[in-house]
Amino acid sequence: MAQSFKPDKISVGLPWGIGTLEWTVDETEQRAAWSLYVELVTRIAVQPLPNDQGLVREALTSLYKLFETTRETLKEAGPQVGAAENSVGGMAIAVLNKGLRPFLSRWHPLLQSWEESRGAGVSPQEHEKTWAQEAVVRQELETLRGELSQYCEALAIAAGVSKTMLGDDEW
Repeated sequence: MAQSFKPDKISVGLPWGIGTLEWTVDETEQRAAWSLYVELVTRIAVQPLPNDQGLVREALTSLYKLFETTRETLKEAGPQVGAAENSVGGMAIAVLNKGLRPFLSRWHPLLQSWEESRGAGVSPQEHEKTWAQEAVVRQELETLRGELSQYCEALAIAAGVSKTMLGDDEW
């Protein structure tokens, strides 16, 4: 038996100068928030990237793909999902433009330039480890992860789920 939707007024705080947002979530926003939450929580965006594991390139690619999936989710949800910051749609757009875009605009071209200098016979991981900026970008990824975790929590609230319900003691 399907549960009936009960609108809830929510209040969430976000970084990047977005601040505290308050609004009453409707069913369309709840569904969109759930879709966005699933995309975010299953990516490196909110998972730690230990220094001895993975590639920065893969993390940046995963973050970039959040633009595509967010756009698709918002388009499918339609205008009812909202465009004002006090809506799921507006919150998602603000996070992309104020959080992810500045990070990716800085690091993507720098990493791409470094990748172009990789010699034959050198693995991408070996080459990336020799990049002078590798430790810096990983530290900034960790900071971004913390900020995106706040967004993830806001999406969970808007979707009507909690970390405890999902077994997510840590993202």
